[in-house]
Amino acid sequence: MNRRILDLLKGDLREPAARVLADDELHHYQEHANNISIRRLGYNDHGPVHMRKVVLNALTMANLLNEGGVKLSLEAEEVGTFSDSLVVLFLSGLLHDIGMSVTREGHEHISAMLAAPLLDRILPMFYGDDIRAATIARATITECVIGHMALTRIHSLEAGLILIADGCDMEKGRARIPMMLSTGARVGDIHKYSSAAVEKIKIERGQELPIRITVDMNTSVGFFQVEEVLYPKLNSSPAKPFVELYAGIIGDPLKRYL
Repeated sequence: MNRRILDLLKGDLREPAARVLADDELHHYQEHANNISIRRLGYNDHGPVHMRKVVLNALTMANLLNEGGVKLSLEAEEVGTFSDSLVVLFLSGLLHDIGMSVTREGHEHISAMLAAPLLDRILPMFYGDDIRAATIARATITECVIGHMALTRIHSLEAGLILIADGCDMEKGRARIPMMLSTGARVGDIHKYSSAAVEKIKIERGQELPIRITVDMNTSVGFFQVEEVLYPKLNSSPAKPFVELYAGIIGDPLKRYL
């Protein structure tokens, strides 16, 4: 997964990105977030695999927008470049759920708090002593992190992509460990069972719009994930105008939501 992430990054970004992916402190935050999520709370994966999938999803969508001639907010507002947006998406995806290492409620704000000292170390890897670029990146990363639950209004395309990228990580593998650990019925099980019904999420070039998201599922309970998890995030995202959304049971006609 690390290799796939690095393949989506450009030139000079690859070396510092590889260092971040190997960072021990970040890794321990991600691992403990997963411990709290799965073992203590019985939720789905919120650890290093999930956070890397969010990075992959966000970078894939960013590249599709770029190929479609859509400038992300930093470039459109002439305060950064497309590469700066990739840095923001990369770091936001890796940091957005580290607050789960503390608690679920308000974890997006805790993630932003815990990310601050990490960014003090990490941003100079990408920007050296360019304080202006690092400051803008930090501000945008913070927007991405606190906005990923769709509870805080966001305005940049970068934050909108992280919001969608997070919602797109709902394939059945994400629920595998919680399903193995808990066999008794409990409130919230619909999230595990609906996630287990989702076979594949495809993010590719759309027919009418730059991005097409297709959700393939094995049973209709997977529609819960689409309608209660992904669609609300898409609906709150500034990137919504650029996305087509389809979902359906494998072998049946797809339903178009957007």
